[in-house]
Amino acid sequence: MKKLILISIFGFIFLLSLAPCFAQLTEEEIAGRPKWEEFLLNANIVKEDQIKSQAVTNPWHLTLELDGVTNDALWKDVQGRVKGYIEGWKYEIAAYLFDKHLGLNMIPPTIEKRFHNNLGSCQLWVASEMTMKDKVEKKIKTPPIKVFYWNRALNVQRFFDNLIGNEDRHQNNYLITKDWRVILIDHSRSFRTGKKWTTELPYGEKNKEGLVQKDMPRELFEKMKALTFEGIKGFVGDYLTDEEINAVLARKDLIIDHINKMIGKSSEAEVLY
Repeated sequence: MKKLILISIFGFIFLLSLAPCFAQLTEEEIAGRPKWEEFLLNANIVKEDQIKSQAVTNPWHLTLELDGVTNDALWKDVQGRVKGYIEGWKYEIAAYLFDKHLGLNMIPPTIEKRFHNNLGSCQLWVASEMTMKDKVEKKIKTPPIKVFYWNRALNVQRFFDNLIGNEDRHQNNYLITKDWRVILIDHSRSFRTGKKWTTELPYGEKNKEGLVQKDMPRELFEKMKALTFEGIKGFVGDYLTDEEINAVLARKDLIIDHINKMIGKSSEAEVLY
């Protein structure tokens, strides 16, 4: 019996060692980001097709080629008010820069690229098994062995959208890979600055659908707490205005308060892991 217990404990520890961290990109994908950023910037456009039926921002689906490597990308130059919403291609890049700075690792490589004589954002097209919309409409259940990490990934997504003030996380903006990792796309309606976006969180306790951020990695929490105006300006450059940066910092304080309330309702160990 003692031997069986030891084997069980060892097996559990081994499984923990294989468990993914909160990052949703693989280690190989993270290491390859500089290569793909260079690819997006310098690759030749060999095919282009504007997407009008599925996206209000009318982005372009590009096929790029460089040194024998071919990959698709999504390019958009939307800027200003479109169908009642403030849109901005620069927010796509700012979201990616936040993703890298915080070690979130959930957003595909995204850079600034000129196309049709206009500047816009260009994001690497990533393969996925389905979107959240597919999952919901087809009633596809998360495999039991993946549920724990799936729930954690969604809470990390809620944290991120809380921080960047994203008002457009609809079901097509979640890409789900074959191994049930969650990749986030489409951030052109982020970095809001209005009172609504600096006094309450989209995934706070007032969320109408009950989608409340419940926990987050301690490492991510500490990185967020360390954000300053100068620090953010340093890694986002001109992709955000001073007002937009200050709005992020206001939401940072709201997240800290929210997390402390969550801890008060349960325990620190259950909220920060």
